[in-house]
Amino acid sequence: MQKRQPAPSTAVGAAACLLLVVHGLGRFIYTPLLPLLVGDGQLSMVQAADLASWNYVGYLLGALVAIRWHNPQQLRIAIPAALTLHCLTLLCLTQSNQFNSLLGLRLANGLSNGMIFVMVPSLLMEWLAARQRIALSGLAYLGVGGGLVISGLLANPPILDLHAAQRWWPAALLSLPLAIWGAWVLSSLELAPEHQHTKTARRALLDRHSRPLFLAYAGAGLGYILPMTFLPMIASLQLGNQHPMVSQSWLILACATLPSAWVWNKLGQRMGDRNALIANYAIQSASVFAALLLPSGIGLPLCALLMGSSFLGAVLLTQRLGRALQPNQGPRLSAALIALYGLTQLLAPWMARLWLDQGGQLPDTLWLGAGALVWSLIWMFKVREPAQSTN
Repeated sequence: MQKRQPAPSTAVGAAACLLLVVHGLGRFIYTPLLPLLVGDGQLSMVQAADLASWNYVGYLLGALVAIRWHNPQQLRIAIPAALTLHCLTLLCLTQSNQFNSLLGLRLANGLSNGMIFVMVPSLLMEWLAARQRIALSGLAYLGVGGGLVISGLLANPPILDLHAAQRWWPAALLSLPLAIWGAWVLSSLELAPEHQHTKTARRALLDRHSRPLFLAYAGAGLGYILPMTFLPMIASLQLGNQHPMVSQSWLILACATLPSAWVWNKLGQRMGDRNALIANYAIQSASVFAALLLPSGIGLPLCALLMGSSFLGAVLLTQRLGRALQPNQGPRLSAALIALYGLTQLLAPWMARLWLDQGGQLPDTLWLGAGALVWSLIWMFKVREPAQSTN
């Protein structure tokens, strides 16, 4: 007997909640925490870059796991397991100041993040597609925007006097109830056999239609992650540790992110996902060039505003466009795209570390991001619009 299915809005809300937990409270809270942890003496700049790299290694591994575990039966086990791992790593981060243990914990947290970020949207997308409501799928990424806003508030709450490892407590405590509720709702989602794609999953993921999309997405992963990871730290280096932009740059980015999933979801429906992605990569490119070419007091907030308003759109539009190009490959295609995204994200902080080791300056690493996003824009012009609407 089939379980009673939740309303589409409830399912989307639960998925958004889980993305808020793993992305906002697990991954990107590290960005506003970074200058605070360096200021507390817990980390050096090089160690901070290493921690980012290890988190991205875990994210890549999680996405690779999701390529293998892609059918609904496996997801019902993997999603709660990944959420448990996420919550445990955050609790352990509150207790550790040893760098080696921090590396292991951020690796494990990245693993849980990569699994959830692939599995939850792909399960939701297939469930909504079976109900002819796939246009709602992009709204799950509202959770990422909400998570960024909340992470900015929880990183340095004014009413609490936290130091070093203690700074992880707010995120750890909020994750627990949100993860439990979201997992409970998604555990009830069921797909009919004809929507599980078990017989068609062996087709090649890369073909002449999907290859340009993959190449564009590779550049997007490398391009956006540098400002998303280092923007507050760059503000502290260029404007001084006490400048308001050190904290406000992340707040601007987070607030701009909050409505962006809804906006790009609508633009994709009206313009077509391909055309919306072209506009998206143009805006992301402009954001990084603003930080590089304009005075810091203008360029950094403009970068935060433009990047925050656009990077999530690239994720949701690419996922939906990929599924439209290969409609029988949904979960595997989603996992492969996120794995590629994770790989290029991993390369970015590693290359930043190499640059710092050679005596380079952190702000100059943004040139790498700018070039990668121009690459994405060029490749998007080679992607064709699907014959049938994804909506």
